[in-house]
Amino acid sequence: MRIVSSSNRRAVAELLSATRIRDRKTESRANEIVSRVRRQGDTALTRYARDLDGLTGSIEVPRRSWESESRSVARDVRKAIAAAARHIRSVSKRQVPKGWRHHVAPGLSVEQRVVPLSRVGCYVPAGRYPLPSSLLMTAIPARVAGVADVVVCCPRPDATVFAAAIEAGVDRLFRIGGAQAIAAMAYGTATVPRVDKIVGPGNRWVAAAKSLVSADCGIDFYAGPTEILIVATAGRARWIAADLLAQAEHDPDARAVMITTNRGLAERVAAEVDRQMPGGGPAKQAVARHGGIVLCRSANEAIDLANSAAAEHVVVGTEALARRITNAGAIFIGGWTAQVAGDYAIGSNHVLPTAGAARHRGGLNAADFVKLVSVQRVTRRGLNKIANTVTMLARAEGLEAHARSIEARTGDL
Repeated sequence: MRIVSSSNRRAVAELLSATRIRDRKTESRANEIVSRVRRQGDTALTRYARDLDGLTGSIEVPRRSWESESRSVARDVRKAIAAAARHIRSVSKRQVPKGWRHHVAPGLSVEQRVVPLSRVGCYVPAGRYPLPSSLLMTAIPARVAGVADVVVCCPRPDATVFAAAIEAGVDRLFRIGGAQAIAAMAYGTATVPRVDKIVGPGNRWVAAAKSLVSADCGIDFYAGPTEILIVATAGRARWIAADLLAQAEHDPDARAVMITTNRGLAERVAAEVDRQMPGGGPAKQAVARHGGIVLCRSANEAIDLANSAAAEHVVVGTEALARRITNAGAIFIGGWTAQVAGDYAIGSNHVLPTAGAARHRGGLNAADFVKLVSVQRVTRRGLNKIANTVTMLARAEGLEAHARSIEARTGDL
């Protein structure tokens, strides 16, 4: 793994700049798929599912099949799914916003009403392997938030995905993926119901399709190639290298970077990465393209670079450093807080913003599955109290009919 000086601005920019994969050919093809599924419904969806996903049976997997398939899952794996679900559910319960009612002034009150979305679609990737953890991370917060109908799309669900669907309380599961699955959930077909919001990670096709449908259907955020940024001045090189490679094995476009002021630590981590490098998979390519260690002159410079990067996963060595991180999808503090543990079992969500989106939001959580609706109440006394304020501002903005709407009422007082 390469080590670069923070004074080498070009090299640092290459390592820390957000990777937002924009492929016009992919976007054009995704647009064609989305448009056809929207117009032709199940006819187009079935054709794409067979051609692109290798579908041989029906699109929807009946619940009895989930139950029979899930029986083949090893007992220890079922226990792990249940334990992870328990922790995710526990954290999600703390994330649901609370309703309230506030008396602003005599005769004026505002209520915040928390309304769950009616139906949510969860996308579960199945690239190298199906990801039951992504199902848990998307479906459980939705269910905890009170969503009445939770549907899942996964192109190649296996027994572990079915077991996770049962544990999470999923209502329906469809054996479809890619842009065609996103289009089906966004616009609905005879088989796949239209949803209010689509959540979950995916490949370039999924990301492109989510962007295309976002004007008509809610989405969580752009979820591109995974990122890990480790900020540390001390620590076990073997552990740090293992964390970097754990993210690099996801995708050739994954970003695995360390920032430190300790040259000795940088050299030991670089050597460990080379020693631990897997023989197969995308990790080697990811590290070569998007991996490296930035050697900084001060802790302040390291923090500034980390906040500028706004990475998906930010791992820091101490509480003091963590308090200074303001841009991160999720923060992991200390050597024992392995980032991979957060992927599965700590309880916080692993569906996180990438490509710099951590500048304006955090990860998926239960609050993403509700609407905060303001309910306003005004009495005769309350309206009389604010009437002059409203009419003065309305006329200042040139909106005469607005002012008269108030005067029509106050004239009858």
